[in-house]
Amino acid sequence: MLNHLIKKAAVLGSGVMGSGIAAHLANIGIPTLLLDIVPRELSKEEAAKGLTLADKQVRNRISSQNIQKLLKQKPAPLTSKKNLALIEAGNLEDDLIKLKDVDWIIEVVVENLNVKKQVFEKVDQYRKPGSIVSSNTSGISVEAMVEGRSDDFKKHFLGTHFFNPPRYLKLLEVIPTQYTSAEVLSFMKTFGEDVLGKGVVIAKDTPNFIANRIGTYGLLITVREMLKAGLSVGEVDSITGPLIGRAKSATFRTLDVVGLDTFYHVANNVYEQVEGPEKEIFEIPAFLKSMVEKGWLGSKSGQGFFLKIGKDILELDPNTLEYGPRKKLATPAVELVSQEKGTANKLKALVYANDKAGQFLWKTFTESFIYSAQLLGTIADDIVAIDRAMKWGFGWELGPFEAWDAIGLETSVQKLKSLGVEVPTWVTEMLEKGYSSFYLEENGEQFYYHNGQYRLVETNPKVIDLQKIKKQIGVIKKNSGASLIDIGDGVALLEFHSPNNAIGLDIVQMINHAVDEVEKNYKGLVIGNQGKNFCVGANLAMMLMEVQDDNIDELDLIVRHLHRALLKVKYSSKPVVAAPFGMTLGGGAEVCLPATHIQASSETYMGLVEVGVGLLPGGGGNKELYMKHLANLPNGVPIDLQNVANKVFETIAMAKVSTSAEEARETNFLSASDGISFNSDHLLYDAKQTVLSLHEKGYKPRIRRKVPVVGETGYATLLLGAEAMRLSGYISEHDVKIAKRIAYVIAGGRVPFGTEVDEQYLLDLEREAFLSLIVEPKSQQRMQHMLVKGKPLRN
Repeated sequence: MLNHLIKKAAVLGSGVMGSGIAAHLANIGIPTLLLDIVPRELSKEEAAKGLTLADKQVRNRISSQNIQKLLKQKPAPLTSKKNLALIEAGNLEDDLIKLKDVDWIIEVVVENLNVKKQVFEKVDQYRKPGSIVSSNTSGISVEAMVEGRSDDFKKHFLGTHFFNPPRYLKLLEVIPTQYTSAEVLSFMKTFGEDVLGKGVVIAKDTPNFIANRIGTYGLLITVREMLKAGLSVGEVDSITGPLIGRAKSATFRTLDVVGLDTFYHVANNVYEQVEGPEKEIFEIPAFLKSMVEKGWLGSKSGQGFFLKIGKDILELDPNTLEYGPRKKLATPAVELVSQEKGTANKLKALVYANDKAGQFLWKTFTESFIYSAQLLGTIADDIVAIDRAMKWGFGWELGPFEAWDAIGLETSVQKLKSLGVEVPTWVTEMLEKGYSSFYLEENGEQFYYHNGQYRLVETNPKVIDLQKIKKQIGVIKKNSGASLIDIGDGVALLEFHSPNNAIGLDIVQMINHAVDEVEKNYKGLVIGNQGKNFCVGANLAMMLMEVQDDNIDELDLIVRHLHRALLKVKYSSKPVVAAPFGMTLGGGAEVCLPATHIQASSETYMGLVEVGVGLLPGGGGNKELYMKHLANLPNGVPIDLQNVANKVFETIAMAKVSTSAEEARETNFLSASDGISFNSDHLLYDAKQTVLSLHEKGYKPRIRRKVPVVGETGYATLLLGAEAMRLSGYISEHDVKIAKRIAYVIAGGRVPFGTEVDEQYLLDLEREAFLSLIVEPKSQQRMQHMLVKGKPLRN
């Protein structure tokens, strides 16, 4: 019988991948046992301490060391260092008995079938009936691993292929065997999406499964076509990144990050298991073999396709294996396409262009399209699984079939046939039957072609698609910066859609309208969107333009409007839930802080960063963060006002940004009662459910109370910290000026210590301080620099 709750897990193998999976489980709150082999000899340090091979400290050394390495890895595998306490070190000889207490056992040992089978033989002896066992193999047959195991083991066994790093990459390929029960498969798909926060695709038991099979093929085709066209590594990367909807690291920078040894292993795995023309493609080019032999493996070895010397980045010449200046490919098509909007439009214009870039991209894309179509039914049952795997695993904006639709399926097939290229039969038959695209959209619903008909694309019911809702229902009200949308069940949603979701007067107006409308006609409001980031702050360009035009009164009015709007959010008679994700900076954080509740995506990077542009938070952030700190103090504990003021001052003056929602909770941007969603696709659903829950419990609006402040003596204490930083050379004179303004606002001005003041008083102090800084030439220089360079200026 299947255990429907995974309360504890075990990971067998503590290398980078195994420890990364253990960290991901710990982030979610699942206690995890991390086991590895027993060392065969003492280290110098162990010998010096007089330890022996029989000591537990020695026997657990490998997993213990790999657990500690999690604290130093970048990007950080842990959402909070505190989560390390949920990972227990052990070894594969003494601690297998502990497997009887776990609900999920994940094998991540060396990629060798015989070793894996030996491990599973032991696991079978110790696991409890009904516990799930899975392998994180990236290409070894899961069917072969399960030979000789008990019936209960076989029924509860499957492949669960995480992508590295597990915290950040969305894809989880789940690979059942012929023995895997339907219940186990269904459970793991749901658990993977709802608890692990992954995008789950069901893959077939074939070499490298879905994403690595197609991704590796595409990379090798790119290498082949680069050599044929005489292009350089840098030129290829300049046209195979964001220009075509791929990661910024493009092709060869991605290989450097992944590691050429890893790529070599993955490609060779397919090479050894396939025949014919496919085998030729997966044969590693000679220059790549030479790079691996030389140890030029990419980032991990300090050089690969690129080599950094000082500030210069050099590119490798595959013909000579020498480094030279990095190049970019500039062709008429590339220049024109940069003006196009949307990846689909750019791609269509590029692949049909009759220049070097167009010819190269036509060849690489169409080869990958045909290969993906040939593998349909072999690696996955439908095109949706293949497209999702490539988007979630490799960061492609469009999967192969979506991209094929984007360039025009009929037009491209006609061109391929005219060039004598063989197109998979099922694609030509599809076109002959009158189906002209792989995907079809009707009434806001998406359908995909499958076996002679269009079928509805199935999604998890916890996925709320705002574009689909707007197409089907429309919007309640909108302007250039935001829309108010009915998301069902009596809940409205305020969506920002200005450039970068930056806050301007248009968004402020919609915040006011949203609260008014919700108080009259809805159960509550969600503030969220599905852009790249929740909100990167206020409209910096607009503010700079106003101050340079000497429109200080206009700026004063805008700040007043924003303050009033966010107080309206805070004291609304209906619950307001903010749903931040990604960059939630400056004004983005200020919109969230007064909300009734925050439901944050696990990957939320929240902070008040205005110091970086020579300002202080101007939307109530100083006051709200201070009040959030006070509210988060335990009941009955005497309040140390100065300590609270010090912490808030340090957070704002140092422009601290959380590296996760968990860390945002530790810095009091989130309260203990605020929620965290591990699946970003479920964030709006979770926020909506919170609104409904608050409504059903009989939500009572907040009561406005006065705020105790540290006043003049506390202000002096805060200034000591700023002055010490200046004397140590850590901050500039202008930084000190900004710090003094921040300190004055947080302290509550020149009032006696412990004075209770109204929120509006603190907002007025903040507004005056904000306006005094924005007229400073050095602040304007910082604003200009951020707009032009995209990074802070220290002046």
